[in-house]
Amino acid sequence: MVEQLEGWEQTLTAGPLLGIAAAAIVALLVLIIKFKVHAFVALIVISGLTAVAAGIPMDAVVPVLTDGFGGTLASVALLVGLGAMLGRLLETSGGAQVLADKLISVFGEKRAPLALGIASLLFGFPIFFDAGLVVMLPVVFSVARRLGGSVLRYALPAVGAFSVMHIFLPPHPGPVAASAFFEANVGIVLLLGVLVALPAWYLSSYLFGLNSGRRINLPVPTILGEAEEVQNPPKTGTVVFVLLLPLILIFLNTGLTTLLDSGVIAESVGDALWYQILVAVGQTPIALTITLIVAALLIGTARGVSGSAIEKTFESALGPVCSVILITGAGGMFGGVLRASGIGDALADVLSDLGVPVILAGFLISLVLRVAQGSATVALTTAAGLIAPALAAGDFNQVQVAALVLAVAAGSVALSHVNDSGFWLVGRLLEMDVKTTFRTWTVLETLIGVIGFALSAVIFALAGAF
Repeated sequence: MVEQLEGWEQTLTAGPLLGIAAAAIVALLVLIIKFKVHAFVALIVISGLTAVAAGIPMDAVVPVLTDGFGGTLASVALLVGLGAMLGRLLETSGGAQVLADKLISVFGEKRAPLALGIASLLFGFPIFFDAGLVVMLPVVFSVARRLGGSVLRYALPAVGAFSVMHIFLPPHPGPVAASAFFEANVGIVLLLGVLVALPAWYLSSYLFGLNSGRRINLPVPTILGEAEEVQNPPKTGTVVFVLLLPLILIFLNTGLTTLLDSGVIAESVGDALWYQILVAVGQTPIALTITLIVAALLIGTARGVSGSAIEKTFESALGPVCSVILITGAGGMFGGVLRASGIGDALADVLSDLGVPVILAGFLISLVLRVAQGSATVALTTAAGLIAPALAAGDFNQVQVAALVLAVAAGSVALSHVNDSGFWLVGRLLEMDVKTTFRTWTVLETLIGVIGFALSAVIFALAGAF
């Protein structure tokens, strides 16, 4: 992602930079909501104007824009494209419907949203947010079509599940990086992360999802295609295996890497060929590619589907998500401009001088960085770096340090808006307009942050009392 430009220093103070950021966000919302300018175009225009207003040299404006755009696409395009192809195959083969029927039969129709949320929590442990979301959505849509009602009732518990796991639990990059900054025990962070993530998900995603489904009647999106009656659907066990395969492969990477970084396994193991192979196949793009090939064989070829039919299925999945990918990349462009201009750094410096308690300072700095530049991972890691010296100067036990990691993580997820690629990804995949995305996704993410911080602060206080 874009960082501060080499050879150039920001001369504006925090006040003007804050004004520029606020004006840019307001202008972007006005263009999209009032004047109905396409989000992709609006993001490009506002990103360029913000870069100029912030004083970024003219010859560096376009490189900053393209770096932010390309950096986001590098992490999103492959995941969304491969995930959409896998999701489309599950949808057209009847696999998603088979799994939906099984979930409903086990949990009952009234608990279908709970079943989807629990499944997403399990899948979300090792799988990153983007990949998990696009793989799980066909199942969500199938359940919504069968049971009826607003798709939000079924989608938000699943969306929120992937979000809380990505934010609070190692081996996801944000909490792992913050644990490294604070020299926290990863095992304690993982244990406390579960204690924070589960109630945060239940309150912010499951209950809120049910409430949103009653208030907002959103039809099932067609972005992954309409459900069709299939005469020869795959077995439930086959569908579960296909969904678990990327989880297993990715866990090979994240689990082994975490064990090596935490010292559980010797450093010499990292040089072994078998270790490097397992870590490589566990990289998310490779894991999804392998899963897609296996799915094509088990769900396609093994059922007598021709290669040309499978190719057409994959092709039909890519067109609808191109808009999602481009808008997500443009959101990354906007966030890249805000980072390169130094807006986030200036705001964090002001906040760090206020003298608030370290756990509150960590939460607020992370929150400000999140609002300023969009990326939760960048906000979390930057805030952790800023308050690490204060943490080192204090006398905190390992439980308090782990709680501080979770508090900073909570700040990095709240108030998601137009400079966050996740805002556009969720909004477009669920075919919501910007207003509805604010009413659902932004509120959900903010609830996760506030509840997560409250629980972390309680743990921090209790650990300090004993």
